[in-house]
Amino acid sequence: MNASEMAKISKPEWEKATSELRISNVKTLSTALHDLEDLLLLDKPALRPTASAPTKKPATGSCDPYNRSRYYGYATNTTKFFNELYAFCFTLAKPPQVRNIDMETASAFWSVLVVPKYPLMSDILQFINEKGTYKGVNKDLWTMTLEFCRAVQPDLSNYDPEGAWPTMLDDFVTWKKNGAAGDIPM
Repeated sequence: MNASEMAKISKPEWEKATSELRISNVKTLSTALHDLEDLLLLDKPALRPTASAPTKKPATGSCDPYNRSRYYGYATNTTKFFNELYAFCFTLAKPPQVRNIDMETASAFWSVLVVPKYPLMSDILQFINEKGTYKGVNKDLWTMTLEFCRAVQPDLSNYDPEGAWPTMLDDFVTWKKNGAAGDIPM
């Protein structure tokens, strides 16, 4: 929708996006959102263009429920477009004239964006909630948290303590290795 503000879509943004995507009802909007979730968040295989789906023509004759041209573009490089979505979410969640987003908002976004792809993020969120001392997330921490989840194995076996990770992530590793709550044998 190219919304410029979190949790708000202006009428012109809505009209432009639904027109371009040829979405005219809630069911079709739901289909489009599920398609994107499956592709970018859940890493499900991309849908194939239908035989009669137009590439540059209007909807007439298309078997697709909406204009999937953007979707098919995203499917060409899901990593690139996930990275763009992830970066956009930081910008969207960050209040104007502020450099950070609050931890509660960051945690909510991480739960939706990162947990489905990288289960290690669930442990990081548990750590953040238990610790309770981290209040905000700057762009560096936002970016490095995704990179950490991509690079480090869930069992932390390939974690390099000499790496240049943000302090919060180093603290998480210490917490996890020292027997995080729920991991301590009884």
